[in-house]
Order: sequence, then structure tokens, then C-alpha cells
Amino acid sequence: MSSKLLGAESEFFSEMAVKAMSNVKTINHAGEAKYPVKAVHILKTHGKSSKESVLVDGYALEAGRSSQGMPTNITNAKIAAIDFNLSKYRLQMGVSVLVQDPNELEHIRQREMDVTRERVKKILDSGANVIICSKGIDDFVLKYFVEAKAIAIRRVKKGDLRRIASSSGAKVVTNLANLEGEEKFDESNLGFAARVYESRVGDWEYTFFEGLKQTKAQTIILRGANDFFLDEIERSLHDSLCVIKRVLESNAVVAGGGAVEIALSIFLDDFARTLGSREQLAIAEFSEALLVIPKTLAINAAKDATDLIAKLRVFHNAAQKSDEESKKALKHSGLDLINGKVRNNLDAGVLEPAMSKIKSLKFATEAAITILRIDDMIKLESQEQ
Repeated sequence: MSSKLLGAESEFFSEMAVKAMSNVKTINHAGEAKYPVKAVHILKTHGKSSKESVLVDGYALEAGRSSQGMPTNITNAKIAAIDFNLSKYRLQMGVSVLVQDPNELEHIRQREMDVTRERVKKILDSGANVIICSKGIDDFVLKYFVEAKAIAIRRVKKGDLRRIASSSGAKVVTNLANLEGEEKFDESNLGFAARVYESRVGDWEYTFFEGLKQTKAQTIILRGANDFFLDEIERSLHDSLCVIKRVLESNAVVAGGGAVEIALSIFLDDFARTLGSREQLAIAEFSEALLVIPKTLAINAAKDATDLIAKLRVFHNAAQKSDEESKKALKHSGLDLINGKVRNNLDAGVLEPAMSKIKSLKFATEAAITILRIDDMIKLESQEQ
């Protein structure tokens, strides 16, 4: 959120990100709360200022109705997710029919259209009133959907089709054939949404799916001047969503600004001195390595790293060894890189997900161990003259 472009509106976008992630909460089979980042759909639209970006309670599709005769708003929508062509039926595998009588040719053409009409009728008879199709829909087929007062959307991206299907409880249907060799469309294939409607945002028509049955979905529609600006906002927002997911799923945060690394360094330094073997040296070096993080933070902010690290070590040492309550609060001491001071980062709101901190320490340790295990050396002997 503190990027160059979003810094000024960080308060506005941070509230939007937290609300979006809180709304997509789902409980899995083990009873654990999960917050899928993919359930938050981000759309980018040119025009207006970034502060006019909106959060929509539902899934927005970058496509409008396939015909102007269709309704713009349907409540209690039953959604059919189709992954095959709804155009004139053609024989597969390049099969062609030799016809001598011209009248027979017309019958074949009529039958090709009838096959498609029967398929559309089966879909509509199941109760579907919103049809999303990943492939084409012929104009003569659209006539049947218009007559049935249904919304049909063609050439929907496969990713969007699958996401709407999983969120609404629909099944993606690739063909209508059943085990008996007949064509059938079951009502169980349909998904449900409280409302489906089309709305214009900027220069484009979007279709919104609200109140999806299976899982909640959120859509953030970003507004901005150009593609570069919108891409930067999307990257920053996606990072923010991932951090919020980590915090909500782990339910634990730690003070940032180098507080954790300094506290661990002090603790390991003291622990190393209790050992009488050469392990003491390894632990002491690990303790020293942890100081790289706060040192780098201070150097990047053009502050006196040596002075700040020394102060942090004093505070954390007092917090770990003193029994006084006033000294115990010093364990949250971290760097204030704007003013070049040491402060209580818990009170200042500088926090990090505990899960991310644990994983970064684990991965760094594993990488160091992997490098140390490589004990082969290739040496080229110089040729004797």
C-alpha cells in the first residue's frame, strides 16, 4: 500500500482490501476458516480517478448480453455453464454426406439447425435463465433465448466460466450426452445466484453475479488514467490481499521493523553461551546473521545502522532479562525509519503476519544448509613446465 502511486490513497484501498477478504471467508471440511485470494476478482477500467474504484459484492464478468433483446436484470438466476458451441450442428471428424437430390440437402441443413434448437430447448426446459458459454452462440439460437427472456453470454473466458460455476454451484457441461447415448440436460447442473444484471462501467458493459450460492465472490473495479497506472494498482492490491489472507488464516501477527530479528538474536546469543561444545559457534553465527535484516532496513532508509541496532539490542536485552512490566513492553521495539528512531511498533501499527516471518526464517535456514552440504571442490592443477 505504500507504493509511489497508491501511497496517497492507501487508507481508501486498505479498507477495500480488508472488506473484500473478510467477505470471501469460507469454512473447509476440517472446520478451518479459509480466505481464497482467487475469490476476489480484480477488473481494470480506464477513466475517472483511482479513488472512484468500487468494491462489488459479487463476481463481475467482462462481457455483456449477446443480444439487446435480452433482459438486463434477472433475480433468482439459475445459471447454466456451457463449454461447447451453440451454433449450427455439423458432423464431426470431417464426415461429409454425398447427396444426389437437392431437396435432401435442404432437409439435412434443416436437421442441423433442429439439433441445435433441441439442445437449446433442453437447457431452457431445465429452468436455466442465465447461460454462460465459453464458445460461440449463433444468431438464430439467440432468438430462442430472447423469447425465453433469458440472458446468454458468449465467448466467456474458461477461467471465468469455471470460477462462476464453482461459486454458484453449477457444473461445467462439455456435452449433453448421457450413458444411454441420448442428449439430456439435468437441473442438477444449474448454479444459483440471487441476482444477475448488466451494468455499464466506463466504456464497457459488465455482467454482475450477486449472491452466489456456493461461495461468496467479490469484485474490485479499479479506475485510473492508463494501463501502467492500473497495473501498478493491481500489483499493490494483490500483495495486500495476500498479506490479509496470511493474517486472517494464521490469526497471529508480530511487531515489524526488525523487532523479531533483534529479539531472536539476543535470545540465541544468550542460549549459545550455555553450551560447552562447538555448537556454540554455529548458534552465535546464526544470531549474528539475523541482524542483517534490521541493518539493511536502516541502511536503505539512509539512517545510522550501527547506532539504531545498538539501541534495539539494549531494549530487547532489557525486555528479556527484566521482570518489570515497564521493561517487558520493550520487546515490541522496532525501527521507525522515517524519523530514524526506535519506537514501539505494536502501538504504531507496524505488524507482519507471524506465518510469513516463520516461513522466511525456515526457507533461509534451509537454503544455507543446502549450500553447506555441497562439499565438493573442483580444482585445476597448473601444468608443470
